[in-house]
Amino acid sequence: MTEFERLLVQSFNLFFEKNNVKGIAYRIKQHRFTHQYLDILVDSLHPDYYIGIECKSISVKKGATALYFTQHFTTDKNGTHQIDRISDFLKRSGRTGYLAVELRMGAGRSRKAYVIPWTQLSEKFISEDSVKLSISEIEDFPMIERNGGNYIIDPAGWKKGTRILE
Repeated sequence: MTEFERLLVQSFNLFFEKNNVKGIAYRIKQHRFTHQYLDILVDSLHPDYYIGIECKSISVKKGATALYFTQHFTTDKNGTHQIDRISDFLKRSGRTGYLAVELRMGAGRSRKAYVIPWTQLSEKFISEDSVKLSISEIEDFPMIERNGGNYIIDPAGWKKGTRILE
């Protein structure tokens, strides 16, 4: 589990505890020959908190200019792209999905994190002329704000996306 994923899980669980919301965020351990559908699953009877999050982290300091659909996502042995696998999982489970992107800015500079509704990511992936999300496109989405060492959990503020139910 990356530090980014660990902090998001910790922040969700702290949010649930402080706000007396029944819910739990967790990461399913990835095994060598099995699929891990998403990095973080959040379970709650409250529909705003029944979500799945895929996390990506890119280093702007090392010259990354975009999140590429071929470089930063996987394709399985059957040729199914990770975005398609996750979209299918979200559809079957009824979860709201998000892509959380951490931009690492280099030593001495704070990291920034943004949240992209999965429906918008999926539409971008399906479009014929799109192979990436540029840094500026990522920064157009809601920032996951921080308070001290934790992230501020605000799915209502992130909710430009909708559940995939069709």
